Amino acid sequence: MLNIHNLSVSFSGELLFKEISFRLKGGDRVGLIGKNGAGKSTLLKLLAGDLESDGGTIAKEKECRIGFLRQDIDFEMGRTVVEEAELAFVEIKALEKEIEGINHQLAERTDYESQSYHDLIDKLSDVTHHYELLGGYNYQGQTEKILQGLGFKPSDFGKLTETFSGGWRMRIELAKLLLQSNDVLLLDEPTNHLDIESIIWLESFLNTYPGAVVIVSHDKMFLDHVTNRSIEIVLGRIYDYPKPYSEFLALRSEIIEHQLNAQKNQQKQIEQTEKLIEKFRAKASKASMAQSLIKKLDKMDRIEVDVEDGSVMNVRFPVSIVPGKVILELHGLSKSYGDHSVLEDINLLLERDSKTAFVGQNGQGKTTLAKMIVGELKASSGNIKLGHNVQIGYFAQNQAEYLNPNKTVLDTMIDAANETNRAKVRDILGSFLFQGDEVDKFVKVLSGGERNRLALAKMLLEPFNVLVMDEPTNHLDIASKNVLKQALSNFEGTLILVSHDRDFLQGLTNKVYEFKDGSIKEYLGDIDYYLTERQVADFRAIEQKEKPKEEKKKTDKQDYQRQKELKSLNNRLSKIESRIGDLEKKIADQDHELLMNYDATAANPKFFDSYQNNKKELESLMSEWEKVSSQLD
Repeated sequence: MLNIHNLSVSFSGELLFKEISFRLKGGDRVGLIGKNGAGKSTLLKLLAGDLESDGGTIAKEKECRIGFLRQDIDFEMGRTVVEEAELAFVEIKALEKEIEGINHQLAERTDYESQSYHDLIDKLSDVTHHYELLGGYNYQGQTEKILQGLGFKPSDFGKLTETFSGGWRMRIELAKLLLQSNDVLLLDEPTNHLDIESIIWLESFLNTYPGAVVIVSHDKMFLDHVTNRSIEIVLGRIYDYPKPYSEFLALRSEIIEHQLNAQKNQQKQIEQTEKLIEKFRAKASKASMAQSLIKKLDKMDRIEVDVEDGSVMNVRFPVSIVPGKVILELHGLSKSYGDHSVLEDINLLLERDSKTAFVGQNGQGKTTLAKMIVGELKASSGNIKLGHNVQIGYFAQNQAEYLNPNKTVLDTMIDAANETNRAKVRDILGSFLFQGDEVDKFVKVLSGGERNRLALAKMLLEPFNVLVMDEPTNHLDIASKNVLKQALSNFEGTLILVSHDRDFLQGLTNKVYEFKDGSIKEYLGDIDYYLTERQVADFRAIEQKEKPKEEKKKTDKQDYQRQKELKSLNNRLSKIESRIGDLEKKIADQDHELLMNYDATAANPKFFDSYQNNKKELESLMSEWEKVSSQLD
């Protein structure tokens, strides 16, 4: 479908990637991964034809259609949800107009016996047949099915798109893309605005999609469930493996480890050969042998280790002043939107230094309560009382959207700074990986992750001792998520986190509030305690709608069988890992023996036989480990 050959791109003289090559074919579901700013979104824009490369080619098959889910969308006002989604059917809509026009002509004419009248009837027949072939009689049902899969209710179909938030408009854009007959789908962060139900539906859709899919996402579970191939962009190069994300990480780490060991062994050979060259050079009778060894060294292919980008942001959230013991109190708090009640009679008390998680299905009021706490929304009834000296820092779910796209990174920070911290702006930007000329970039050219990093940096210019964060990990790469988690773990103030990311929440909070049916329930423990109490493994099980009883019984039986299989596989995996550990120790000892006493060991054939057998067995066990791990996944 697509053949990318020696593609190179640079911005302002800085190379983004150089001479990368890969192919896409039907059935490929590629996870495009890498650090924020590595070039993932840029590569999607190149594949979609939105940008031109500095060199190389992108060749596509004739009539290959490419669909691209962009992060920045612009809707015309005045269209309903269904009308906007049905823009996907350009050709069908054109045929509808043509059929309408022909029918109008036929209704006005009375020359039923004329040739032109019969020609018009023939034309109507041809156009109607073409309309039917394109799915003209099915597209409306298909549109409604996909909209519902992405979370829209039938009552939403007739509402104007401008009445929906940016996240819901992104869902409409995704629906349009899925309704088109594209051969290649390019999806940039498709799950950022989806709830669990919609994510699971999208996973199912993509797993049966016959074309090629390229996905940029930082949702590890989504990548594992959908992709069958991973392409990582690292410092201008790509690493392409036919594995989903988690398997790719394990394989990539293993490959680098093997490369390091091979490089170490080769370096020993080189040093040994160089010693022999120096030794033979001193003797005239051995000069030719020395020259032969020099040529051998010159011809040797030096083993290179795949590069890894270890740069991470350096975040610390300082506490402004110590507040009173009680941070906030909520009494009888309720919030409604028209006739729709989101929260009813909420009572809550948070004390200083508490670490709290808000969890639950989308639309249950987590973000609504967070916005009321920080003063962005007013309650329908009840009141919120803030404690003494409370200063709140707030990171909204769409925080990056508040940044001015026409300002540079540096100007964004300087304009938000005051006299006391303006001198620290460049230091703060540097800790968030905006260094050198990068501070002169305009916000509009930043990737989603870079915008989130800038929004986080901007937060540090305001004093706070209470931190409220709503889905702060959206758009952040895995390394940045880990750094942010560490910074929040070290934060000495009061923390409120709205998130559905279990990995991120683990170890961060000591209290959980579950939002459901307009009320909240308190769990006095961390996120693992909460999930144990709810008797589920992860948020997906909680955030999915309740299943019918019959389906639940069937699922329970399947789960029991799966648990038995998992127990057997885990036992097998444990034995394999134990044997791998033993072999690795043996090989390490043999490597040490080679290093310390090369001549003696080199003269012992049994030593090398044992050494090679151990390596072969290790390689075989690694393959078996990968196979069992795959079955566990």
